[in-house]
Amino acid sequence: MRVVIAEDNVLLSSGLELLLAAKGCEVAAVARDGAEFLDAVAAHRPDIAIVDVRLPPSFRDEGIHAALRARREHGALPVLVLSQYVEREYAGELLSDGRGGIGYLLKDRIGRVAEFVDALHRVAAGGTAMDPEVVAQLLAHRAGAPLDALTPREHEALALMAQGHDNATIGERMRISGNAVHKHIGNIFAKLGLAPDDSGHRRVRAVLAYLDGARVH
Repeated sequence: MRVVIAEDNVLLSSGLELLLAAKGCEVAAVARDGAEFLDAVAAHRPDIAIVDVRLPPSFRDEGIHAALRARREHGALPVLVLSQYVEREYAGELLSDGRGGIGYLLKDRIGRVAEFVDALHRVAAGGTAMDPEVVAQLLAHRAGAPLDALTPREHEALALMAQGHDNATIGERMRISGNAVHKHIGNIFAKLGLAPDDSGHRRVRAVLAYLDGARVH
């Protein structure tokens, strides 16, 4: 898997390079700002990009805008975004185009190597990987009807689904059968007014887009 990294912190980018190399990935380029990142994507056509939310010169949202532009210009390039803090609006902005291959993780998650690498592969394959803390804050931010209609177990299933887990994993973590998972998911979509869809990341994007007030495609 070929990777382009957009990260201005030299220590973090070097650590990512070593980690990815140890996991059999090829780091094609490391960019320090949005413009350099876009040039690197155009030159190397990576399988996935890892992008910091805040890049020079203003260290605000240059990384997000560069990631969105790269996705527009390069066929929905899979992007795993890293952030120091939970920033809800960026999660919604990334998901709003209704396509897969999106991840949003807190930088602390990199230290959990197995989880990070799993998320990277999931996003590269067109799936979705959302940090549990991001999901928790999205759910808290949107508390109230119709989320009040969900049972505690449906809330639990929704959080796991939003993180990108498939039905089998949700069943394992909740210690319930596949049929029970399917029933919970059907109830969640019905209560949120979303069309039932068990097709992996599409359902996650729909739920997160709804929770964050983004447009659902």
